[in-house]
Amino acid sequence: MKTALIQQKFYGNKTDTINATTSKIEEAAKNGAELIVLQELHQNEYFCQSEDTKFFDYAANFDEDVAYWSEVAKANSVVLVTSLFERRTAGLYHNTAVVFEKDGKVAGRYRKMHIPDDPGFYEKFYFTPGDLGFEPIDTSVGRLGLLVCWDQWYPEAARAMTLRGAEILIYPTAIGWFDADSEDEKARQVESWITIQRSHAIANGIPVISCNRVGFEADSAGVMDGIRFWGNSFVAGAQGEIIVQAGSENEEILYADIDHARTKEVRDIWPFLRDRRIESYGCLLKRFCDE
Repeated sequence: MKTALIQQKFYGNKTDTINATTSKIEEAAKNGAELIVLQELHQNEYFCQSEDTKFFDYAANFDEDVAYWSEVAKANSVVLVTSLFERRTAGLYHNTAVVFEKDGKVAGRYRKMHIPDDPGFYEKFYFTPGDLGFEPIDTSVGRLGLLVCWDQWYPEAARAMTLRGAEILIYPTAIGWFDADSEDEKARQVESWITIQRSHAIANGIPVISCNRVGFEADSAGVMDGIRFWGNSFVAGAQGEIIVQAGSENEEILYADIDHARTKEVRDIWPFLRDRRIESYGCLLKRFCDE
């Protein structure tokens, strides 16, 4: 299965950004991609750098956004993974990934479960934790274990998706550096980000797709100094091997071939799921095992 990850910048407004994304999807489809993955909150700037109620208006057109990307998936006959801002009602919003089948129908959706609240990443102000659980989405290209950004740091989420039959883990992402960080610190952050996701591939014996944005985005409210998104989108195989990886500065359409038969081979020789001691893991259901 040929897969394409679209790593791109924000073009200053929603219309220009969507047009650029659509053009890249068309290019990827012409090059044979069956599954196309977009980055987190790809329609707009990463607005969570500050807390401002004006940004809730971005979620007002959720239904129209779903309809638009449905048409894009259908027009290009691809399975398309999008990342949208969902308004359920006033005061209740989600960071929601929507997957479209090749005919444009909604194959499923996932609402981001782990929500960060850190300087420059004030997502708890905007997003309610998801309530759809860790349920894979069935598509014509396989069962997709869709998670979003901050979810990628949690092995429990990857494991839960795998135990429910996911064949691929997919992480739309928006993560980057602060320019004030040292070069050593920047390198450590990227290495940690890649390593944790590769470990999910190894521990679960399935490929991982991680699609990040790129480019510098200033905080429109002037509270933060801005984020320089570090790109480095990548695909790892079922043994954690890097199949393909993008750079840290430029927009790229990143292509990878994913072989489901290879996943079976890896799992047959490294049967980690077989040897789990599930009777001994009760402590994992506690916040901290101090009782």
